Amino acid sequence: MTHALIVIDVQNDFCPRGALAVSGGADIVAGINTRMADADAVILTQDWHPAGHSSFASSHPGKAAMEMTEMPYGPQVLWPDHCIQGSAGAAFHDALNTDRADMIIRKGFNPAIDSYSAFFENDHTTPTGLHGYLQTRGIDTLTMVGLATDFCVAYSAEDAARLGYSVTVETPLCRGIDLDGSMAAARARMQTAGVRLRD
Repeated sequence: MTHALIVIDVQNDFCPRGALAVSGGADIVAGINTRMADADAVILTQDWHPAGHSSFASSHPGKAAMEMTEMPYGPQVLWPDHCIQGSAGAAFHDALNTDRADMIIRKGFNPAIDSYSAFFENDHTTPTGLHGYLQTRGIDTLTMVGLATDFCVAYSAEDAARLGYSVTVETPLCRGIDLDGSMAAARARMQTAGVRLRD
């Protein structure tokens, strides 16, 4: 058992009518469920913010959603309030086969630091615990799918490659936001990091 499917943030707030909807976000769910059958392990990640999180535009008077700000750990996109702990928006999409998951990693729960990656918060230092879990199970090959390609999927894939995993992103089972060219930039960064993009 060396291969894990990492399903990134397939949650209601990233799907149609969600607070931070990604175009076509729900269209990938059936394909992800099918892909689960090919993996030795399935790990789901879940964005899990407290109300008033520092990455929310509403926490920065005078700032609007999708504007940039500078945080102690670096540049940060300010998002609409989304995936608030215990809310319907934070729940997984109803059609996602959560029963197949070996583990659920919740991220973004520290009110002072956003967390795109499944491996580290945005300070690139604070671990989520996923790396240790994969190591104890002897997993060295990862396939990543989910939302959004240019943020949480890309950051997770880059971190995984740097940690020594063999990483593939299946782009047909991802959808992106594409904020000011972020899709092209994320693809370039992933390829530079050694991530395989399966289009």
